[in-house]
Amino acid sequence: MYENKNLNELEKRLGYYFKSQTLLKKALIHRSYGNENWDYKNTNNERLELLGDAVLDLIVTEYLYLNFSDSNEGELAKLKSMIVSEPVLAEISLEIGLGDFLLLSKGEELTGGRERESILGDAFEALLGAIYLDSDFNSAKEFALKYLEYRILHINENEELIDYKTILQEYAQRVYKVIPIYEVIKEIGPDHKKSFEIGVKISEEIFIGVGKGKNKKTAEQHAAKNACKKMGVNINEAL
Repeated sequence: MYENKNLNELEKRLGYYFKSQTLLKKALIHRSYGNENWDYKNTNNERLELLGDAVLDLIVTEYLYLNFSDSNEGELAKLKSMIVSEPVLAEISLEIGLGDFLLLSKGEELTGGRERESILGDAFEALLGAIYLDSDFNSAKEFALKYLEYRILHINENEELIDYKTILQEYAQRVYKVIPIYEVIKEIGPDHKKSFEIGVKISEEIFIGVGKGKNKKTAEQHAAKNACKKMGVNINEAL
């Protein structure tokens, strides 16, 4: 299934050449593939993903500490959560074309797994973990910041990365002493391509915001965004 020319092509895209391509191979194996292929039954990228997640946290935290000296701990924590979020990591994987090289089950393949945010985000973390093991922290940092630095410096310009659910919750707790309640209004489409419409309430029976998305998490974010705009919540103060 793996051809050297494919891995070499990926390395060319990455701008990083592995001493051990075995690590690169492992970073590309989704758990679903092992469930269908006996030879890979106990092999997937989840351990590398765990390691990469920790490495990424340190890279971003160090960068923020050194470059955002006027920000306090809470502000740095919010920035970090936005930067290492699934949408950002998935966007980077799409930019690299990492999805083209993943090993997925037939089911994941048929349901759009190569473009699914969760899979792409996890794959980037696994890849970073593999680079760290293959070389050292500085090499992993150089690789990560090649894709992250511009995004970090312009993070507040990307409205899609703002955590409206947290902003709305903090506002609701401060002003109304309650937390928002999210309810599914309707589900649209077949099981393999379902989308959701979700509403959010604050101490009322009526929805103050409604959002749609390919999954509940996205729909809730859109609902919170619409609620914040309707209620006049100052987003800039929350960032």
